[in-house]
Amino acid sequence: MTCEAIRSRFMGARRGVFVALVALSWMICGAGSAGAQSKAPCKEMRKLKFGVSVSPPNVVHTPIYVARELGIFTKHCIDAEIVEFEGGASAANLAAVAQGQALATINAVAIAQGLKAKQFWGMAPRLPQAYMVSEEIKTAADLKGKRLSATGGGVGGFNWVMGREVLKTAGLKVEDVQFISQATAGRLPGLLAGQLNGVALHPEDVYLAQKQKPGLRVLVDLAQLMPKYFFNAYGAAESILARDRAMVRDVATALIEANRVIYNQKERVIPIMVEATKKPQDAVSFAYDSLVKNCVWSVNTGFSKERTEWSIDNGIENGDIQADKKPAYEQVVDVKLGEEALKGAGGLTKIRGCSD
Repeated sequence: MTCEAIRSRFMGARRGVFVALVALSWMICGAGSAGAQSKAPCKEMRKLKFGVSVSPPNVVHTPIYVARELGIFTKHCIDAEIVEFEGGASAANLAAVAQGQALATINAVAIAQGLKAKQFWGMAPRLPQAYMVSEEIKTAADLKGKRLSATGGGVGGFNWVMGREVLKTAGLKVEDVQFISQATAGRLPGLLAGQLNGVALHPEDVYLAQKQKPGLRVLVDLAQLMPKYFFNAYGAAESILARDRAMVRDVATALIEANRVIYNQKERVIPIMVEATKKPQDAVSFAYDSLVKNCVWSVNTGFSKERTEWSIDNGIENGDIQADKKPAYEQVVDVKLGEEALKGAGGLTKIRGCSD
């Protein structure tokens, strides 16, 4: 039986069963061009924890789930456990990385502030979110005195940082508004219930917000506001990189392969994304199309010296990084490891015009 015949038989299965069967078809048929290279049998499975910076994850965060469910991690002898955090800048996320308990998302600000870790894979270089506001907000100036989201780590967390950038366009400061700290799962409900007047939302939540409450509107596309901002990269403690560099390299190779499968095989990954995010399929499909169209996910290492250095300079400008502690690009990114991982995934490629 051909691979296409195998997969077609699985299409009618229920969601949970479908995900498992798709994983089986991956193991039977291989990963396509990204995973076609033969691998020697594993001498042992290496157990690893992966942190995801939102609970439940947004669609953009799901490559880790795709790599696990489709057997890509298994192919590289990695036994993956996923742990969800309340923000990439949260104390729990950063502590897990610093202590070598998990590979998780980290940014240049945390490294500049003393986190002994380096980024090894740029999952999503570009910002996928839009800043959504309640219907009475027409311009950024109207946010004065209003309630804005500070989910994902409170002060210094992602939503707080994005809110600060939006306020700056109207000459406002963080003291001019009230930032509300809550669980990441509360972002959309908070806006729908009128508890928030402004929040950075991912594409699937923008879709749901406008579907459920048409008066809500996008104030600004954050990728247009900050086109050079580096959104999301995975990192590892320097202790892990020193002790087991080959393992981290294999992880990066697996994740590069996962992103390439995401770009090339929508029908295989959407059920996994629906299961992980707990969002309706129409919203997940909308987000997928937006992320692919805008090249949000990487197809190579994802790294960009220009983006990283811009983000560092932005951190200095905002007082998040002390100027005398400005890190060099190589202090933030393990460039050589990324190059080795990319070679393991078959080298540079371009998919649908995306080449990060």
